[in-house]
Amino acid sequence: MSSMNISLPATLKSFVDQQVRSRGYSSSSEHVRELIRRDQVRQRLRGLLLEGAASPPSVTADAHDFGQRRDRVRDAGRR
Repeated sequence: MSSMNISLPATLKSFVDQQVRSRGYSSSSEHVRELIRRDQVRQRLRGLLLEGAASPPSVTADAHDFGQRRDRVRDAGRR
């Protein structure tokens, strides 16, 4: 694993230290890694949303379609 050094103002370092203590991280590096992973997921989701928004509409969903989807989700939750 490669390493990276970052500089933080005292207020941010205190915040990170507090997060490590209160949220059960083993180190500040673990906390920062999780934040980076979350940012990667957020960016992927944003890309997918933008891609979907830019795509042409396909099928119009109506109340019946949403009812079927809701039933599938309920059924999956019961398993």
